[in-house]
Amino acid sequence: MKKLIFSFLTASAMTFSAIAGVSPGDGVVDVEKSVVTWTGKKVTGKHTGTINLKAGSLTMSDGKLTGGTFVMDMTSITNLDMAGKDGAAKLEGHLKSADFFNAEEHPTATLVITDVVHRGTEGSYKIVGDLTIKDITKPVKFNAQFTEEGGMKVAMANVTVDRSEYNVRYGSGSFFENLGDKTIYDEFDLEIKLVLK
Repeated sequence: MKKLIFSFLTASAMTFSAIAGVSPGDGVVDVEKSVVTWTGKKVTGKHTGTINLKAGSLTMSDGKLTGGTFVMDMTSITNLDMAGKDGAAKLEGHLKSADFFNAEEHPTATLVITDVVHRGTEGSYKIVGDLTIKDITKPVKFNAQFTEEGGMKVAMANVTVDRSEYNVRYGSGSFFENLGDKTIYDEFDLEIKLVLK
């Protein structure tokens, strides 16, 4: 939604985190290797794509996750299922427009972990966080699993978001009538992969 390992490595990493609105924790997220994959559904099908991470930090205590923050770059929204087609660029532009996430005025979205419960098996957590999109903050709940890939700590999570709660209402059957097959469902999914430095 995240397996991150942080360690105060360099002043530059700390500076970057501070600039992006993330306080350094026990580890810094490797934004080049981490990715958020989104999936939005409509009556006639679905679209999927990615959002880059701008910064991230996780806090650990006795080897267990206790908190963290990560920032998504909403100006980086891409579409994957129509890659190479004119429709991809059109969809990306629409998602970044005021109809959806208004990336020009709200270039980032932030998730701050507020509560963590260890699920009893190694690396498995129930997480509560505050998700901020378009300057609107709402609580979200999801599960996360920490693993290791190639000697690096990785956190994986799936977060379901109700876009209507963040004033993203374009094509929503909850607010507009007679949309028919043009209806876009309110809920979309974020598959989050965080790789820790």
